Amino acid sequence: MTKEQKANLIHCLQQNCDVFAWAPEDMPGIDPNFMNHRLSMAKDARQVMQKKRKQGEEKRKAIQEETNKLLKAGFIREVRYPEWLANVVMVRKANGKWRMCTDYTDLNKVCPKDPYPLPNIDRLVDNVAGFEFLSFMDTYSGYNQIKMHPDDEEKTAFITNGGAFCYKVMPFGLKNVEATYQRLMDKIFEDVIGRDIEVYVDDMVAKSKGGEGHCEALGRVFEVLRRHQLRLNPEKCSFRVQAGRFMGFMLTERGIEANLDKCGAVITSEVATSVLNTLKKERNFAWTLECEEAFLRLKAMLATPPILVRPELGQPLYLYISVTEAAISSVLIQEKEREQYLVYFISKTLQGPEKRYQKFEREALALVVASRWLRLYFQSFSIIVRTDLPVQQVLRKPDLAGRMVAWSVQLFEFDISFERRCQIKAQALADFITELTPEHKQLEGDWYLSVDGSSNQTRSGAGVILEGPDAILIE
Repeated sequence: MTKEQKANLIHCLQQNCDVFAWAPEDMPGIDPNFMNHRLSMAKDARQVMQKKRKQGEEKRKAIQEETNKLLKAGFIREVRYPEWLANVVMVRKANGKWRMCTDYTDLNKVCPKDPYPLPNIDRLVDNVAGFEFLSFMDTYSGYNQIKMHPDDEEKTAFITNGGAFCYKVMPFGLKNVEATYQRLMDKIFEDVIGRDIEVYVDDMVAKSKGGEGHCEALGRVFEVLRRHQLRLNPEKCSFRVQAGRFMGFMLTERGIEANLDKCGAVITSEVATSVLNTLKKERNFAWTLECEEAFLRLKAMLATPPILVRPELGQPLYLYISVTEAAISSVLIQEKEREQYLVYFISKTLQGPEKRYQKFEREALALVVASRWLRLYFQSFSIIVRTDLPVQQVLRKPDLAGRMVAWSVQLFEFDISFERRCQIKAQALADFITELTPEHKQLEGDWYLSVDGSSNQTRSGAGVILEGPDAILIE
């Protein structure tokens, strides 16, 4: 980027700083007459008032603080005599703080799936690939910028020690919120989608062939955001870059780059250690050159692009899960005329306390990990989990505690069902990936951190040396 191009971009962003939000108070929200969220449910739906669950002192304080923030922002209001009532679920975030969610399991059960179509992933990726400059944007608490319909506000009621409250804005965890959000984005960006921007729910990317044209494209996008009072999160935006990840694909000016993450579970698998052969009497097992070549050919075949198909919208995806004491894996497939076609496969090495999970907990973890890594597929398709373990019953127990509660909350929004496993083709692949997932070995020993005060050889900053076991030195 030249100095002139950088100056033009900075000027463009400064001229449109009003479309960014730094706090909830900076979000006026979408005009409810233009778009709001409705809860469509069966007329004979039985109302459910969940029994209040006990919370520890730390969680109670966090709930009170978050409730006060939501009240101050105007996102919730107090409600009396609600007909629907849900419990608050506290989920620990990576930074150690708490995220407050609501258990809308009962409410979601009586709400049919909104058939509004999400964009075709392949078309979006193709429409973005090959452009010289890209800008990736994310809205500030996007769902909360859409109001709930007044008639449905009290159906979102939740209970705390401080009373019962309901949402005035669209909360996370409700069924069909993705469809409502996509409907909004399609409507407001109708004139610029395909030309200046591509949108998939809350993923937005502006595009242009030339440097000067990119600021003009951003200007048109910002004008739409301003007109409809939709605000961006500056911390989650990247402007005028030449490469980035969109919809799980690495996009550059050259087109779609290879995404090693997609085949990484197979490509990084290590040679398995045979146990049965070594136990046979007077039988010496050796990993020969022929074995190594066959193993490498198998990995190459499994990771060959034509084998990984593009799923057809409107047809469900099936998830097979495999767990061991050291790793978990998932295989996502689609069935066509009784044939199974691979869509994606992933694996994860269990770390620390995860290795002490019970088997049903490891399988629940595998489902949650799959929903995170394959979120776009979980949003666009109905997911059928084929398993012989009681994961469904465990996740839907009303007295869940700890991590199982957090996992259950994360799965609320998706259309997930379960059925008993019959076919073993995809399950065999899931088992194969799990068994060959390398176990990360943790280095034992002390680490020493040395700091030279407030300056270093370059006369600014701080000099830091980190010494670890096995002569590891990070300076």
